[in-house]
Amino acid sequence: MASVYLQRKRKKRLEQGHPWIFQNEVERIDGEAQSGSLVSVHSHNGQFLAVGYINPKSQIIVRVVDYKPLEEMSQSFFVQRIHQCLTHRQRFLPQADAYRLVYGEADFLPGLVVDKFGDVLVVQILTLGMDRCRQQIVDALVELLQPRGIYERSDVSVRELEGLEQTKGVLYGECPKHVTIMENGLQIEVDIEMGQKTGYFFDQRENRAAIAPLMTGWGKRGGIERKEIEVDGQSQFLPVNSNGKVVNFPYWDGATVLECFSHTGSFTLNACKYGAKKVTCLDISEHAIESARRNVTFNGFQDRVEFVVADAFDYLREQVKGMEQRKSRAAAAEKKLDTSKPLEGEGRTWDVVILDPPAFAKAKTAIEGACRGYKDINLHGMKLVNEGGYLVTASCSFHIRPELFLQTIQEAAMDAGKILRLIEFHGAGKDHPQILGVEEGHYLKFAIFEVRSR
Repeated sequence: MASVYLQRKRKKRLEQGHPWIFQNEVERIDGEAQSGSLVSVHSHNGQFLAVGYINPKSQIIVRVVDYKPLEEMSQSFFVQRIHQCLTHRQRFLPQADAYRLVYGEADFLPGLVVDKFGDVLVVQILTLGMDRCRQQIVDALVELLQPRGIYERSDVSVRELEGLEQTKGVLYGECPKHVTIMENGLQIEVDIEMGQKTGYFFDQRENRAAIAPLMTGWGKRGGIERKEIEVDGQSQFLPVNSNGKVVNFPYWDGATVLECFSHTGSFTLNACKYGAKKVTCLDISEHAIESARRNVTFNGFQDRVEFVVADAFDYLREQVKGMEQRKSRAAAAEKKLDTSKPLEGEGRTWDVVILDPPAFAKAKTAIEGACRGYKDINLHGMKLVNEGGYLVTASCSFHIRPELFLQTIQEAAMDAGKILRLIEFHGAGKDHPQILGVEEGHYLKFAIFEVRSR
């Protein structure tokens, strides 16, 4: 086994738990290191630090897999590591049969992602070192879980940085195009072949459930309250509108909700489950909207959901423009505006607006542009929230740190003339653990704000 010696003046990231070693941290390599093979890692004075696999073609030259001597990443090695992953998920998600089983570096298996969709597994192999162990990984998963099938979704550009081609396809057994899972008591169909990433985003599981308190308590705004009335000689508490008529619609107390960047419609499903009155489900992808439509139908929510295929940025701007024109027309009597011209936008508003966009910043060079994007959607989104309603917003861009994310939203609020009260702030779920010292694992920011006018 070749030995990698690190520079004397390097930052002690490895000792702090970070499993990546960059090219500029290496002083020398003793012995012949075959790409993808294991190497021992030492300090400048020869102290053993770790074992990792090497790829001289990558800026991350070594990725650590163990902090004690290790001869090979055999099938038994993967069985042991993946069993530890399984134990963690069974402890913290005891009722779940679908979750992220292996989360790369955070599960001490850098470059490997495994998502469990019931009895079907989806594997993503991102690095040369893991690619060389493909069969050992598959054999270990079969030994531990006896899945019906294992499908590979290594069709990601990051593999090219490792000198690898993108690839996808069946690795083992039978893999249907669509699999059905249960999450938060909801039935969700996932397209493992064509869906984004591995087909589904498990990292927002707990965050999706966190919107539950926002979905009810809105009836009084519409003049509906429960009152004691007599029906067939019996006294009952029933919802009654301002005209004194009984309201038969079961979701009279529910929120109106807009979900942008819906993908499979997961936030829409949770909104409906927890009592939303009407949900607008929006995505730019017709494939995504079709997936969301099927999931809504599976769960019996089709009467409360409308679907929109549109660019979220354009849609939000259009609604804001229409809303501002409506306000101008409301004051037309005083300002003598011409109200004969048609509105340029619908001008709709909602009790809850949910923004869960894809990553805007995939590199440090993209931070400035990403901040403009986050400010834009949040500024327009919060303008469309009814007074005292809620903005639910997220960012999965690692390079946008939590402080910058909150600062960007605050700037948007200032420009929009809004005051935001932070109600909840979370990261990824329990199947996405984070190693202290590995900032790259702290990528997801999820916030719920109450929105008030200034």
